[in-house]
Amino acid sequence: MIVKPGEAFALLGPNGAGKTTLMRILTTQLKPTAGEAYVFGLDVVRDSGRVRRLISYVPQEVSVWTDISGYENLLIYAKIFGLPRHERGEIIDEVLENMGLSQVRDHLVGTYSGGMIRRLEIACAMLIKPKIMFLDEPTIGLDPAARKAVWERLRVFKEEYGVTIFFNTHYMDEADLYADDIAVMNRGRIVVEGTSGELKNSLGGEIIAFKLEESILKPGLIREIRKLESVRDVFVEDGRLSVSVKGAESTLPHLMNILRNEGVYVEEVSMNKPTLDDVFLKYAGTRLEEEGRISEVAHTRYMIRKG
Repeated sequence: MIVKPGEAFALLGPNGAGKTTLMRILTTQLKPTAGEAYVFGLDVVRDSGRVRRLISYVPQEVSVWTDISGYENLLIYAKIFGLPRHERGEIIDEVLENMGLSQVRDHLVGTYSGGMIRRLEIACAMLIKPKIMFLDEPTIGLDPAARKAVWERLRVFKEEYGVTIFFNTHYMDEADLYADDIAVMNRGRIVVEGTSGELKNSLGGEIIAFKLEESILKPGLIREIRKLESVRDVFVEDGRLSVSVKGAESTLPHLMNILRNEGVYVEEVSMNKPTLDDVFLKYAGTRLEEEGRISEVAHTRYMIRKG
C-alpha cells in the first residue's frame, strides 16, 4: 500500500480489522510484529524520532483539556512540540483562524460543542504544519453540519500546505467525498484499494437489491442466479440479497422468476449504481457497522467533556 504525498487517503474496514493498529504503527506508537512500514522513506522503527518530527496524530479519544481555554490548550501543545517562544502566538492565532475557533479562543473547552472540540484537537495537530496528518475517526459522533465544517477546514489546510491526510472513518460519504484514494482492510490485510470511482466500477453495471421476507437462502438459489449471463456478483446479508448486474431492467424479471420459483417472498426491490457500501460488502464480506460504534465513541467523548 502506497499513499501519495499531498493526497487524502481513507482506510475503511470492519471493527477489529486493524485500522487503528496500523495507524499506531505508522505513528511509531507500536512496533510491527512483522513486515516494514515507511513514512516519507523513513523506517517507522529505526527512524522513529525523525518520523515523529514529520507527522501529527489525532486519536479517537479526547486529546485536549476541558478545564482550560482553547488558546491555553494550543499553548501547551506548542511547548510540547518545541515551537520557538517568539513564534507561538502567531502560529496559534493562525490555526485558530484556520479551524474557525478565533471567537472562542478564551472560552473553556468544556463549553465547546462536540464539533468545536474536534476542530480544536485538529488545530493542535496543525501547529507544526506536519507533512502527514493521521486522523483516527476524525468526525465520529458529530452531526452532519459539524462533520462538514471539520472537513471544509481540513481541505483548505491540505491544499494550502500540501499536507497528506491519512484517515479512517465509519462514514462512507466522507471517504467518497474527501478521499483521493481508498483502501479496504479486513482481518489485518488490505484487500482492495483505488479511487472511489475505480472501486465502484470494479463491481460493474448496477446493483439490484432485494429485501426478503426470509433471510436464509438456499445455496441452489444463489447458483441459479449466478448462471444468468448478465450477473456479475451476488451478496447476501441480513435478509437482503444484492446482485451486481449488467442491465438491471432486463435482468430484474429473470431474477424475480428465480426467486418466485424458489418460494422466496420479496418485500422490496431497488436498482442503483454501485456505492461504496456495496464495495465494502463485496470485499469485506459485511456492511460497515456505523451505529453501535459511533454511539459508543460519541457517548465516551461526551462524558469526558462533561467530567
